[in-house]
Parts: sequence; structure tokens; C-alpha cells
Amino acid sequence: MTALYSWNVNGIRAAVRYGFLEWLREAQPDILCIQESRIGPGELDPAIAQPEGYKTFWQPAQRKGYSGVAAFVKEAPRSVEVMGVDEFDREGRVQVLRYDPFTVVNTYFPNSQPEGARLDYKLAFCTALLELCQKLRAGGANVIVCGDFNIAHTEIDLARPAENENNPGFFPQERAAMDTFLGAGYVDTFRQFTKEGGHYTWWSYQARARERNVGWRIDYHCVNTEFMPHVKESVILAGVMGSDHCPVALTVE
Repeated sequence: MTALYSWNVNGIRAAVRYGFLEWLREAQPDILCIQESRIGPGELDPAIAQPEGYKTFWQPAQRKGYSGVAAFVKEAPRSVEVMGVDEFDREGRVQVLRYDPFTVVNTYFPNSQPEGARLDYKLAFCTALLELCQKLRAGGANVIVCGDFNIAHTEIDLARPAENENNPGFFPQERAAMDTFLGAGYVDTFRQFTKEGGHYTWWSYQARARERNVGWRIDYHCVNTEFMPHVKESVILAGVMGSDHCPVALTVE
């Protein structure tokens, strides 16, 4: 069995102050993909750069203190690649980890911003990510896409859908992009095991939202349909603190 975790840490330095390294030692995922690392390799403390038992790979944004993805892995992949689209790579949006018998795509989707200020950029990213995944599948790879999608797909994926119809992360165009992605042959693994609402991965820091479980499910593990029989568990680790997101975990054989 292989345990793959994904977590938007909202700044790796902040997460470390809140116990990230202790949690990593206890949880022992085989592969941990993080988003919003907000740091480059040259800025890393050695304890973060090379935790005991792990190799790390970093894909920072060009803009300092912004975005970025990284992976903590027990076994090094055959290769680590970027998306290959400059407008997204310079924001550190995607990391491709090639293993056998699957390829992990670690991704941090753009936020579409209030009034849809970056909605076109977000939708272009959705299109480019699907093209990347389809190219990997065409090459014979099974694909595990994980990360912060910044999209609550359906009404049960957020606590207050009616109040958020015109808010970033729940714009109709974003939800339609998620429909397109899943319709192209991918599975939202969590929903294969858990059908009911009330399960979220992000909570605002305001108004005790996490304490009251007023949240959004915007962090996912998705796999190509053919690989779904190898998925044994997909869960939300809502009790893990240290960020405004919590980790999500996938177990595959």
C-alpha cells in the first residue's frame, strides 16, 4: 500500500511553527504533496529541506513569498517535471512526479479572485491541466491529481452554497470546468467513499469558521477511471491543524 497525502500549508515556514515536522514524523506518508509553500530552495532551513527519511523537491514561484508547490517523498520518482506552460510554471502551480505504476500531479489551482478578476487565468489553467493529464494518460500512465483546486464542485462541497453563488471558488464557470475534467475520465476519489455533505478541507480564519465547521471542500485526490480499482481509501484529515486547510489522504495498492 502507498499513502499519498496532499496539504495546502499556507506557507511552509508558518506550518513548521505549528508543528508540521512533528506531524510528518508521526503520519509518515509515502508521498506528501504540499501547496502554497511560498518559499524557494535557497531560503530553506535544513530541517525543512531534508527531513529525516524524506527527499524533497521544490517548485517555487518566481515571485518571492507566493504560491509554489513541493513534494516530500520516501522514494524518489523517476523524474520531476513542471507543467511546461510558462505563465503557470512561473507561479509554481504544477509538479509532475513520475513513478511506476502511477504519475502524481501536484497542483495549486489559481484563485479566481473577487468579481472574477483572475477567472480567465483560472479557466486557462484548468484547460492546460486537463491537457497535461490526458497527455500523461496517452503515454500509458495512470494519473493521480492532488492539491488545492480552489473549486467547490457541488453544493454539498461547501457549507453555504446559496450565499456563495457569485464568489470565487464557486463561480458557475469553475464548477463547469470541474465537470469537464471529471467528464474526461477522472474520478473525485473522496466522493466514491463519502456521499454526504458536511466534510470540508478549508475554513476561513474569521468568525470561528473551523470550530463551527463552516467550510469548503476544495482539496482533492482525483485519479483516472482505470486506476480507481487500486484506490482503497480517500479521507479528509480535518483534525490536523497548522493551516487554514487540512490534509487529504489517499491510499492505493
